[in-house]
Amino acid sequence: MYSAAPADIYLLPGDIHFATANTRIHTVLGSCVSIALWHPLLRIGGMCHFMLPSRGKTQNTGLDGRYADEAIQLILQEIEKNYTYPGEYQAKLFGGGNMFLASCAAKGMDVASGNIKAARSLLTQNGFHVATEDVGGNGYRRIILDLYDGNVWVRHDRMNSR
Repeated sequence: MYSAAPADIYLLPGDIHFATANTRIHTVLGSCVSIALWHPLLRIGGMCHFMLPSRGKTQNTGLDGRYADEAIQLILQEIEKNYTYPGEYQAKLFGGGNMFLASCAAKGMDVASGNIKAARSLLTQNGFHVATEDVGGNGYRRIILDLYDGNVWVRHDRMNSR
């Protein structure tokens, strides 16, 4: 049986992609977080790559996938377009690595932990169940979500303390 090669989609920060079984979605994460979703019966799903938990109060400028709260709203729109519900998806959470350990600690900033906390909270609030996660630590992660079978591959690229 002939099967066309899967489409490879690369997400940059702020991107969201929702597709069918013949798609692989890739991204590279540092302190950013990705939420990968897969519907095991329909073999559809998607991934987002957000940078910050929220941009706070804004004028009506449209949803922006760079922020966790708005990325979830964009994902929910895609789920609704497909006549499905959040609880039907396997949710997988990745990223939130500390990229600049010494400088962040000195300034009292921890963007990575804030992103992880926001993702977990938003997933729970919106009826998703987290099947697995690979978050925190140091360094980058390369992520590939295969919508054919819902598998996610993660490759860690560790960093030295700075």
